[in-house]
Amino acid sequence: MLEEVRIRGLGVIADATLPLGPGLTVVTGETGAGKTMVVAGLSLLFGARSDSGQVSRGAEAADVEGTLIVDPDGPAAARCRDAGGTLDDDRLILSRTVSTEGRSRASAGGRSVPVGVLSDIGDSELTVHGQSTQLRLSRPGAQREVLDRFGGAAHQSLLADYAEAFTAWQRAVRTLDELRRDDAGRQRELALLRFGLDQIYRADPQPAEDDEIDAETHRLANAEALRQAVAHAAAAIDGAPGEYDATGADALLGQAARTLAESGDAQLRVLGERLSEVGIQLRDIAGELSAFAGGISDDPDRLAALMTRRAELKELVRSYSSTGDIAGVLAWAQQARGQIASLDDSAGRLEQLEADRDAAAERAERAAAAVTRSRRALAARLQKQVSAALGSLALGGSRVLVEVTDRPAEPGRPVLGRDRSARGATETGCDRVRILLGHGADDEGRPIDKSASGGELSRIMLAIEVVLAGTDPVATMVFDEVDAGVGGAAAIEIGRRLAGLSRSHQVVVVTHLPQVAAYADQHVKIAKRAKGGVIASGITPLDPEQRLDELTRMLAGLSDSDSGRAHARELLSAADHDKKRRKAR
Repeated sequence: MLEEVRIRGLGVIADATLPLGPGLTVVTGETGAGKTMVVAGLSLLFGARSDSGQVSRGAEAADVEGTLIVDPDGPAAARCRDAGGTLDDDRLILSRTVSTEGRSRASAGGRSVPVGVLSDIGDSELTVHGQSTQLRLSRPGAQREVLDRFGGAAHQSLLADYAEAFTAWQRAVRTLDELRRDDAGRQRELALLRFGLDQIYRADPQPAEDDEIDAETHRLANAEALRQAVAHAAAAIDGAPGEYDATGADALLGQAARTLAESGDAQLRVLGERLSEVGIQLRDIAGELSAFAGGISDDPDRLAALMTRRAELKELVRSYSSTGDIAGVLAWAQQARGQIASLDDSAGRLEQLEADRDAAAERAERAAAAVTRSRRALAARLQKQVSAALGSLALGGSRVLVEVTDRPAEPGRPVLGRDRSARGATETGCDRVRILLGHGADDEGRPIDKSASGGELSRIMLAIEVVLAGTDPVATMVFDEVDAGVGGAAAIEIGRRLAGLSRSHQVVVVTHLPQVAAYADQHVKIAKRAKGGVIASGITPLDPEQRLDELTRMLAGLSDSDSGRAHARELLSAADHDKKRRKAR
């Protein structure tokens, strides 16, 4: 519930405070005094779109600050805490500032927050009904929302179940579609992987085979040079006539070792032993050189075969190795086998996803059917109760019809059911809801936007709000001149209905009708004042005498009219008596 709202620099309001309390608060004033700015300020405070044109001339910014009394455990308090704000006991302070440059700032609970947070808080705390609301009521979506609000918690639970089922179904549909779109690419990737593995399988490369081929190819291509190198090395080790001395390195090492061993010196004996070890290694090398020489071949057929094999392996390396060798080819083959196993599994996954989609669709269809049954039952009750209220609102002989029909299936849009039972599906269900206005018992009704005037729409909206009052969790309702085009007995009935609504909600009404204002629990007046050559509007709570003056002005056009004053006193007395009588029931 709103406790107080301060408005600064908004339109014609320079700086004014709107005190609010429980029950019915009525806002009156002459045309152009700024009543609309009160509603605009409340709307801004709860996240409405800002407009720099609303800022007062000469002001740098418009500012609205409001104090709410909220349930500390309710949704508004929870949203405030989620955004980092705090409450002072059960009081929540909101603010909204709009600059002349169009910049907008918001705060909740002393913390700067996105404007959307104010809107979220407003969802549970306040609703505004005015000409724009009446226009929205002309749209099927808004009419569906009215019916769903009427359903209360039990119906909201069905809607939540359906919304969850619809979301899961659409997620399954998207996942399946994405997999199907990717299937062609999957098949191409599989073909490339299998082609590469087939090439590698047929070539059958072995680890380090490329290094071995390079070594053998080098020997075959350089056989004669290698033989000469081996011969020269062997002659140097073993000794041979010709270029080297007859005595080879082996003999010389042996002679040196013996000389040192026979020297009688311990240190030289150690060196002689080390020379003996070198001699052993030298003889081993000589043996290996002999074996190497025996394996040297200059077979041209073998060389040609090795060159062919090396070209084959190099092609594999070029195509599949990231490391430039056969090890990289073998690593690619191992990875490819894993990818093929994963991609082959996609066919089974496709079948599973199809099953998941069908199961999710069945669940959504069952949930949608439950919502439809609930809406049709609610429609019968809502039209009966709203129609009963219209007679006393100068719409006698008229009745409201609430029609719930299947949403037709449309190409390219979600559809639940098959064949004749197929229905278009949205996140709100598979139904189209229309509120029709019929004149007379036999009139089948026409859409309210085509058969109701602006004043009639206002009264239909008021009748609906009165019926919804018991199920609407919103604490504060604001009505902006919903009594347009109404007078006489109908005006009194509107006041009576608003007063009845204020027993379960805080109701703020901007009105020009004295019959409505007479039912107020709090009456505030907006009036223009001149100060320093500047004209601005102020807000004044009216005491009983001032209230009588204002009602007289509204009735007779002059606050000092004797006949108007008598009529105003009579109007106040009748309204007060009516409220007491209804409260006693």
